[in-house]
Parts: sequence; C-alpha cells; structure tokens
Amino acid sequence: MDPLDILIDLEQLLPYYKPIIRADKQLVSGYEVIAYFLDENNKEQRLDWLFDDPSIPDEFRLEVNQYIHQKAIEKKLQDGFSGHLTLYYDAALFVRDNGEAFIHLLHSYQEQGLDLNNIILEIKDTCLPENTGQLNHIIKYLKTIGVKISIEMANPSGSLNQLAVLHPSFIKVDTSFLKDDLLPHLYKDVYFGVSMLSRKIGASLLFKGIRSYKQLNFAWQSGGEYYQGSYLTNPQQDFIEEDFCKNDLTEYFREFVTYEQQKAKAQYELLDTVYGKIDELLSRTKRTNDDTWLLRLGEGCENFVFRIYICNSVGLQVSANVEKDEEGNWILMEEGMHKNWSWRPYFFENIMRMNMEKKGIISDLYTDIARSELIRTYAYPLSQERYIFFDIPYSYLIEKEGLL
Repeated sequence: MDPLDILIDLEQLLPYYKPIIRADKQLVSGYEVIAYFLDENNKEQRLDWLFDDPSIPDEFRLEVNQYIHQKAIEKKLQDGFSGHLTLYYDAALFVRDNGEAFIHLLHSYQEQGLDLNNIILEIKDTCLPENTGQLNHIIKYLKTIGVKISIEMANPSGSLNQLAVLHPSFIKVDTSFLKDDLLPHLYKDVYFGVSMLSRKIGASLLFKGIRSYKQLNFAWQSGGEYYQGSYLTNPQQDFIEEDFCKNDLTEYFREFVTYEQQKAKAQYELLDTVYGKIDELLSRTKRTNDDTWLLRLGEGCENFVFRIYICNSVGLQVSANVEKDEEGNWILMEEGMHKNWSWRPYFFENIMRMNMEKKGIISDLYTDIARSELIRTYAYPLSQERYIFFDIPYSYLIEKEGLL
C-alpha cells in the first residue's frame, strides 16, 4: 500500500481499540489504539508498518498519527470513558519532532476535559535512540503533566539500562514466542531481568499477544499485572463492557492457583519421600575416605536418582560424580572432581537455607546439560562444610503429578 494513498484519504482511517485487562479486578482498564485503513476494496488494512518505517517522510507519519489519535481521544470524551488510552509513537520520530505534535494534541483536548493522567505514550525499545538524553527530557515533561510512559520490549534481553533511565510506568512484553507444546514455567527466566527491573523501578508488566491458555498462564506466573490478546478479546471499533472478560479470567486464575497448590503439594511430598529414603540410606551407609561409599548410596536410591556428588560450602566439588550408566550400573567419574559450581543461580542462597533449616531442599525444574533432559536436584547437608546432591531424572518426575 502506498502511504500517499492513505494521506490523501485520511477519512478512511479507522481507530480500533485493543482492550487491556487488569489482573487485580479482572476488568478492562483501558485500550491500545490501533490504526486500520479501509482500502478501495473495502478491506481493512492494519497500519502498524507505517508508523515504524523510516523511509516514509516524518510529516506523513506525524499526520496519520495525529489523525488516528485525535479520533480516539474524541471517542473517549464522547463516550465518557474514564479508563486510559495508549497511543503509539516511533521514538526516533518523536524525538525529531521534539514531541510537539503529541503535546499540542493533548493540550488542545485537555481544554475539553481530557484527563492527561489517563493517557499513555507507548514506544518500542527497538526504536530508542542511542542517546536517550533528548527523549528523556521530553518524557520528564510529559510525566509532569500526568502522561504515563509505556515501553514495549521487542527484545527481552535488550535495553534494560535505557529502561532504568527512562523509568516507564509500564513495560510491555510479548508472549507469542511461547508455543502450546512448551511448559510455561520453564520460560519465566526469558523475562527474568525485565521482571526484576520492573519491580525495582515500580513499573507494571503488561503481557501482549496472549493467544492461548498457556500464554496466559505464562503471563500470570511472570507477574503480569495487565493482559492483552485474542484469547481474552480482540481489537474492535467500539469500547466493550468493563467486565467483558471477568468471568473467564476469574476461572482461569482459579485454575492457575489450584494447579500451583497441587504442584507445591507434590513437591513437598517428593521432598518428604526423598528425605526419608536418603536419610535412612545415609544412616546405614558407612562412609569411607574415598568415594566408593557413594556407589553403595547410589544403589540404594537408584529408583529415583541417576547422579550423586558432594560440594563444599564455596561450591567446589569434593567428590567424583557417581552416575548410573545405560546398563544400570553405578560408576565413578573422576572428571567431576574439583569443578566449581558457585556460578549456579541461588547456589549460596540454598547453602544458607540448608545451614539454617538443617534439612534438604529440592530445586526447580531445569535442563541438565550433559543429558539434555529436565531434572530436579535434591541437596542435603552432610555437615556445615559438605553438601550432597542427588539428581532426579525426568523419567521419575513425569510419573508424579505436579512435578513437571
């Protein structure tokens, strides 16, 4: 589509409203404004591409943006809608214009009763200029007049330092990478840095692109306060009832909580089972100066363990790996000796927990690099300086409800 065709026929521009649902009350809290164009064949064409295409002259994009935002604000005022509107701008274009077109638009409607506290400016991290100084200056002014800032994270490992500087009220992330055959809780670390930063700076997480039950579950598990996506409701030309999604979302949340409770119960039961068995085995297995006693220990718990090793309090492995081979025999693998595991996430936190609580702990699911399979690890304090680790295979976990 030729951008000029759009510019000379602005009346064919259609603002659509993409509902944003807030988790705490399961109500529609606002809308993201999306631009469509009714072409000569009477087909509605979405125009996201136009706003991010630097080859299109700035004045073209500014005028289209201005028109679609104007229509949305007028509808908000006419309908007496008290929620927020999210209006998108290409950050580079916004800086080149110094935000003047946007600010002028807001002030003109403020005189007609527009509450600027209900306006959100959205930009993408991929469009942020390398030097965010000027953008930050404009954003600071917008914040003083009540406008909130939302930054969409197109790259989950991207501009965290720029986010920290710009200090948005909302951080928007995408769930579309998560396929239906994947386990949602295994991918929380994808946005772990973003989630931590959002807590530090007081920004709310908004998850978009929710098209399935598992993607909604991922957003919920990841601390999402706001949700968007076709699984809940589609963009449309009118505002919808505030409680449109409430019944469905309330039921989904109930199911999520029930599952998490079942999972926690299963993990505690696994912990009790493993603790009881290993405590019994340790009490009747005579320890020797070499690692051969670990072979006898392995044979005693071979139904639910495939690897055993010992580390000291600073993360240094002080035993060989004792592993079950493909024939079911337990063997010593000396290459494990003296490896340092202190780099593992939560290693020292777990060591401290074992020292304080005087009992073993079970890990989250993670992928064992050597076997390329999902496992859990049970850690148990032998003393204040020695900790024994038991790796539990996928084949055992999959048989137990709630352990995957």
